[in-house]
Amino acid sequence: MFRKVLIANRGEIALRLHRACREMGIHTVAVHSTADSEAMAVRLADESVCIGPPPARDSYLNIPAILSAAAVTGADAIHPGIGFLAENSRFAKIVEEHGFTFIGPSPAHIDVMGDKVAAKRTMIELGVPTVPGSDGVVEDLDEARPVADAMGYPVLIKAVAGGGGRGMKVAWTAEELSTQMSLARAEARAAFGDDSVYIEKYLPDPRHIEVQILADQHGNVVHFGERDCSVQRRHQKLVEEAPSPVLSAAARAEIGRLSTDAVRRLGYRGVGTLEFLYQDGAFYFIEMNTRLQVEHPVSEAITGVDLVREQLRVAMGEPLGYGQEEIAFDGHAIECRINAEHPETFIPSPGRVNSYHAPGGLGVRVDSALYDGYTVPPYYDSLIAKVIVRGRSRDECLARLARSLEELVISGVATNQALHVAIVQDPAFRSGQYTIRWLESWLAERSA
Repeated sequence: MFRKVLIANRGEIALRLHRACREMGIHTVAVHSTADSEAMAVRLADESVCIGPPPARDSYLNIPAILSAAAVTGADAIHPGIGFLAENSRFAKIVEEHGFTFIGPSPAHIDVMGDKVAAKRTMIELGVPTVPGSDGVVEDLDEARPVADAMGYPVLIKAVAGGGGRGMKVAWTAEELSTQMSLARAEARAAFGDDSVYIEKYLPDPRHIEVQILADQHGNVVHFGERDCSVQRRHQKLVEEAPSPVLSAAARAEIGRLSTDAVRRLGYRGVGTLEFLYQDGAFYFIEMNTRLQVEHPVSEAITGVDLVREQLRVAMGEPLGYGQEEIAFDGHAIECRINAEHPETFIPSPGRVNSYHAPGGLGVRVDSALYDGYTVPPYYDSLIAKVIVRGRSRDECLARLARSLEELVISGVATNQALHVAIVQDPAFRSGQYTIRWLESWLAERSA
């Protein structure tokens, strides 16, 4: 059992990790920048350590400062949370070399899955279907053109080290390939310090389906069903639900089996998510996230399993203690990401929260670190709350979600709350017949 865990993150996820540790009797250390000195996780943690000024590179990405905080406070383990250093293999390796437990997968697995080309090759070897594309990195236009011509346009140019939609461009014609490839490489270089790209066939209208898995250090692997994350803007997820409203029972069982078999053969440990595009009854692997995800609460809602608690148990070396057949799926859950941004322009809106009231009632959960008087800093991601609702059916879930969004009060900063209200009321969303292209088309029609 861990005695003390250092939480190397901020915001609602830092608070989420603290709560899980507290319920397990584990003491917590919250590290923070000077901009987050009044954050809720900092207030509630057993100890807190300031690790630098507001810019992330000087605080939440400052590995020496985080390790020093762990050493000074006597922490046993470090949880990287979501984002920042969560998928940084160098950080994971340094943490372990300094005698702390890294709450996550091995550095080797972070490495192979962090490289999109290596991840794709690995999944092909493990028998998982992937999107047709180049056999590795394309170095220049001369190498890219025959690959694209052979697949047929449109094609997708993707950063090897990419994530969150950055370093991703579509070339609709051969004439666009050069320009879009240059843009993708420039964006990848700026975001990840690596301008390597590869090419995949562009699927015109797929769903984004992902499978939540958990593996212990003893060869046991289970999944917690799929999540449908197709409501996206610029490849950024906005609404997630579980189960997917379009998968048949057979498709659901098949993708679960494929995912757990692959992870078992990989020898992976910890939580992770395999992400797929789904179109015309076929799944295509696109990437694996080797960490906890923002949308993990929807899987918790339909299974009743605390994924952070399980993540901590696995990191301690404990066996799962249950098999796939013991995970019961019940009801339907939807999560809406509430961002501090203008609902139409999407410009970030940091500032002081004058009042905050979270919705409640049966089946309603809100993950947020907001409180009256809290100041949303301008330096980090704009996510400030997640409204997660569960119902016995999707219809009941939608009704409860609509009511919960009406109850939510956040004043002082602009949010996308009104956008979520409109989405939940839209017939296409309510029918479940949406794809990853739907939201952007819907937004364009509203602004026309």
